[in-house]
Amino acid sequence: MLFKNKYYKEINPLKYGVIIEKEGGNLYSEKSKFQKVEIFKSTGLGNVLTLDGLMMTSVEDEFFYHEMIAHIPLNSHKNPKNVLVIGGGDGGTVREVLKHSSVENVDLCEIDSLVIEASKKFLPTISSKLDDSRVKIYVEDAIKFIKDKKNCYDVVLIDSTDPMGPGVGLFTEEFYNNVKESLREGGIVTPQSESPFANKNEMRNMYILLHKVFNTVMPYCGPIPTYPGGYWSFAFCSNDENNQIKDINRAKEIEKISKLYNTDLHYGVFMVPNFVRKLAENE
Repeated sequence: MLFKNKYYKEINPLKYGVIIEKEGGNLYSEKSKFQKVEIFKSTGLGNVLTLDGLMMTSVEDEFFYHEMIAHIPLNSHKNPKNVLVIGGGDGGTVREVLKHSSVENVDLCEIDSLVIEASKKFLPTISSKLDDSRVKIYVEDAIKFIKDKKNCYDVVLIDSTDPMGPGVGLFTEEFYNNVKESLREGGIVTPQSESPFANKNEMRNMYILLHKVFNTVMPYCGPIPTYPGGYWSFAFCSNDENNQIKDINRAKEIEKISKLYNTDLHYGVFMVPNFVRKLAENE
């Protein structure tokens, strides 16, 4: 069965798609008012989560995405205590955030309860920290959730889907202005910022928007084998902070328990190629 990002409709899927062989049919398949949520067992990747047929995460390669979106911004913050994860109902980003000893509270705002339900049942290694006492789960629209949050969070991670369906509203200037207002002094925002191969226009428009809202906007990239092109981008955003590791001891502790993250990689992921720089530059 072939799963590919919708933007690859006219590109050779054998070159860019991800081929996943089903072993025993769907483990979970339900349609919410937002999307179709499916989990099935695959050959080589373990259990796989898709939303409306698009690849979201797999047991075998999820660490690429979740470590990249969490540890770069958290280790760039002096003392992250309160963290907001928007989207990310599978729980992988929450799990990585809670590896930081400084973190006292994580708010997870996920619009679709079925994603949480399915992940808890069929992706236990990814969702393992969703029941942690430090985690508060809000099943609601992040666009509304963030509007009245002022000076609340040290780090906001936007683990969203692509700019379609329920994820559309998370790619607007109004939304990011509200996210900015939710930050404490020294706060950092990191959204996933799409594929520089499959989503060039969407990525470019997103960075134009981010530059309007934040003083510092820096792309960083890394491999994600099951995503289009195998290469994905994230945006480091802040009004008063940079991407330097602030607590080397905490970063080294994270390095010891990570499959991907280390302190050399922390800086290396910001050394992006010229075509990515072009997509992410200010107007």
